[in-house]
Amino acid sequence: MTTLGHERYCDEVARQLDLLRTTLTGADLSVTVPTCPDWTLAELVRHMGGAVRWSERLVATRAEQDIPEEDIPECEGPAGDDPAALDAWLARTAELGARTFRAAGADAVVWSWADDRSAAFWARRMTHELAVHRADAAIAAGVPFEVAPDVAADAIDEWLDLVALAQRTDPEDSASELRGAGRSIHLHATDAPEGLDAEWLIEFGDDGFTWRRGHAKATVALRGPLTEVLLAFYRRRPLDGGSVEVLGERELLDFWLERASFG
Repeated sequence: MTTLGHERYCDEVARQLDLLRTTLTGADLSVTVPTCPDWTLAELVRHMGGAVRWSERLVATRAEQDIPEEDIPECEGPAGDDPAALDAWLARTAELGARTFRAAGADAVVWSWADDRSAAFWARRMTHELAVHRADAAIAAGVPFEVAPDVAADAIDEWLDLVALAQRTDPEDSASELRGAGRSIHLHATDAPEGLDAEWLIEFGDDGFTWRRGHAKATVALRGPLTEVLLAFYRRRPLDGGSVEVLGERELLDFWLERASFG
């Protein structure tokens, strides 16, 4: 499965933060984020910027092990919740992250918690970390959320890979329960642009699950616009909200959504 390419991910790190800044225009930063109820919107914003600052330091220093957040400059953002100060911090973070990831190159060796220990991993991870949390911010702010179709499709690819990683490496993770031969899930984006294969088949086996892009009949199907399929699959939209359609054994899809996790 091809990805978007390192240069595109570097661009997307900056683009997603810039789009977040637009999302926050005029928003009440004190509101609780419905999809991340432990956070206010201001706390979500700090988490997003801090994640980029942390991964940027890992790549910039070619870290061989994790770096504590307290050792990372400006990781927590400015004191207080002044919108202008937070906006300026996000702008600096966008420029810094994209510049560092691009200068390192895709193959730079960097510590990560995954199998892939490269700068490319972090540029891709931050692209989707930011895109999905930007959806959280849009939901909290009550504004529309849009994401490029190829980014949305790649976010689903990455999520499936990371859930599979959790299943392989952590027997105590709830992802370890995603097994049982003879069952399958089909994701089908109904509005994908020509040339974008925005369909997925997840097949359960006795040892876990596998996935691939493509069309196939399955035990249960999740259908709808690509952005809505992404948000439902990431548990940001309810299945019964009217934006997606579930065909077949709903219980299997619920089973997946309750257990799919990583990290």
